[in-house]
Amino acid sequence: MSDLTLKDLYFKFRNPDTIKALSEEIKKEAKNLKEELRIMEICGGHTHTIMKYGLKQLLPENISFIHGPGCPVCIMPKERIDHAIALAEQDDVILATLGDMIRVPGSKSSLAKARANGADVRPLHSTLDVLKIAKENPDKKVVFFAIGFETTTPMTPAVIKSAKQMGLNNIYFHINHVLVPPPVRAIMDSGEAKINAFIGPSNVSVITGTKIYQFLVDDYNTPVVVAGFEPVDVMESILMIVRQKVSGELKVENQYKRATTYEGNLNAQKLINTYFETRDFRWRGLGDIPMSALKLKDEYKDIDAEVVFADILPNEAIDDHKLCICGEILKGLATPKDCKVFAKGCDPTNPLGSCMVSDEGACNAYYRYDRS
Repeated sequence: MSDLTLKDLYFKFRNPDTIKALSEEIKKEAKNLKEELRIMEICGGHTHTIMKYGLKQLLPENISFIHGPGCPVCIMPKERIDHAIALAEQDDVILATLGDMIRVPGSKSSLAKARANGADVRPLHSTLDVLKIAKENPDKKVVFFAIGFETTTPMTPAVIKSAKQMGLNNIYFHINHVLVPPPVRAIMDSGEAKINAFIGPSNVSVITGTKIYQFLVDDYNTPVVVAGFEPVDVMESILMIVRQKVSGELKVENQYKRATTYEGNLNAQKLINTYFETRDFRWRGLGDIPMSALKLKDEYKDIDAEVVFADILPNEAIDDHKLCICGEILKGLATPKDCKVFAKGCDPTNPLGSCMVSDEGACNAYYRYDRS
C-alpha cells in the first residue's frame, strides 16, 4: 500500500473538473433566482479561498460576495493593541500572542515595534507554548494575549487548567476572544448591508455546532450554509444556497459534514463555560456590541491581566486611521478597492489598518490576488 500524501487529502477538493461542473450547475439554477444573491462569507478564510481560486469569475452576474467580520485580528480595536503594548513594555513581563497580532498597529505603535525597542514579545506557534515559556522563566510574569473566535477559544481555558495542574503561578491572561453571532446580528439589524444569504465558517462550527446560525433563518429569513474552506466546498455551498432560494425552503444547512455537527464539540463548550462568561465589547468598525465577547469569570481574577495590571492599561477608545476604511469593509459596506490607500501606502509590509495585516483580512486577500 502506498503512503498517503498531502495531495491525496486535498486534491479532490481542488479538482478543476469538479469546480467547473459546480460552476455550470450554479449558472443553470441561478437563472431561477428572483433577486440578486448577495452572500456574506463570514470568515476571512473563505474570502481568501474565493480570491485565490478566482471563484467570483466562475459565478453568474446575479451572485456576489460581501466580506464579513470573521477575522479575529481585523476586528481588534486599537485600544486593545495598546493594552498589549503597555504590558509588553513592563520590565518583568513576557508578552506572548499568536502570529499576526504582532504587526497590527495600535494608536501609536505595534508589538513589532515594541519588540524592536527591547520588549520581550514572543510569537506563539501553539497556545501550549505559553506553559513552556512560563516554566523556563519563573522570575517573569508571562501574559498571554489571547485572541480568536470560538475556533481557538477552547485552547485558552485548556492552558489555564494545565497551568494550575502544573503549579505555574506566573501566567496571566488578557482575554480577547469574541463570538460570531453578535456582530452578524448587529450587521443585519443595521440594514445597511443588503445581505440575503450566508456562508458560515466551518472552523467555528466544529466547536459551536451549526445551531448557532439558526437565528439568521428565524429572525431574518436568510439561508445559511456552513462550508469548508476548499474551493469545491465553497462552490458546493453556493449551489446549496441557490437551491434554497429558488425553492423558498430556507434553513441552516451543513456542507462540511465531514467535521461539523449540529451540536458541535460539547466538551470544548463545557471547558469554555467553566472559565469564561460573556461581556460587552467594542469591535473595530462595528462599535460596541452587547455580550459579544468573553472574559474570565470573577473567580479567576487573580490571573486576569486586565485586573492585575489595571493601573497601567489605557482606557480611551481610539478610532482607526482617517484614511483606512477597514470598518466599512468589516460591515460589508465596502471592498478593499474602495479604499484610497489600498496598495498605495497601505500594504502587508506597512499596514495602516488591521484588514491588511492578517492572512484572513479582506485587504490582504485583495492585495495578494486582485490588485488590478
